[in-house]
Amino acid sequence: MSKLPWNQRFFGSTRGRILTLLRRSNRTVEELAQALELTDNAIRAHLATLERDGLVVQHGLRRGGGKPSYVYELSPEAEYLFPKSYGQVLNELLSVLHERMSVDELEDALRAAGRRIASRWSIPQEDLQLRLQAAVEVLNELGGMAELEEEHGHYCISGYSCPLASVVPDHPEACHLAEALLTELVGVPIKEECQQGEHPRCRFVLP
Repeated sequence: MSKLPWNQRFFGSTRGRILTLLRRSNRTVEELAQALELTDNAIRAHLATLERDGLVVQHGLRRGGGKPSYVYELSPEAEYLFPKSYGQVLNELLSVLHERMSVDELEDALRAAGRRIASRWSIPQEDLQLRLQAAVEVLNELGGMAELEEEHGHYCISGYSCPLASVVPDHPEACHLAEALLTELVGVPIKEECQQGEHPRCRFVLP
């Protein structure tokens, strides 16, 4: 079995190569077929699947000497498939800020960032459980995998995949960003009780 990450295997496939070409520039079926040395019909079949999956969209017509051809481009959602180094960049940024700011200043800045991120979402002002569930969905949209749970009559949010996991071992204060984000979204104080270290695991509770 291949040891390559799934995205490396995917981008080595025909559909992955189509997405890579479209990331560089918009192309027609004929241009993609020529670049990949495939038939037009084969390219159309792959594009149909990519369109169905919401990764590719038609973007107007290109008129040449003959019949106009549809032009294809990546959808915004397709960008999430490409490898990113956000974790490394954020880790270095936090290291620089840690050198230039006091602990309290850095935590205040992270909490302010969490509140600012929260302002992008509109949470329905209904009962507490619905607000908590909506906040969990926001965490998942940001790249986490969290669930709302109930323990001993109290609600808690448990995360099984943290979007900040790559920086938490070196910068556990990053959890304050998520704490402020959830507090702002839910409208009541949320306390961070994350398991930090080499294998971080999120946990946020209502005191």
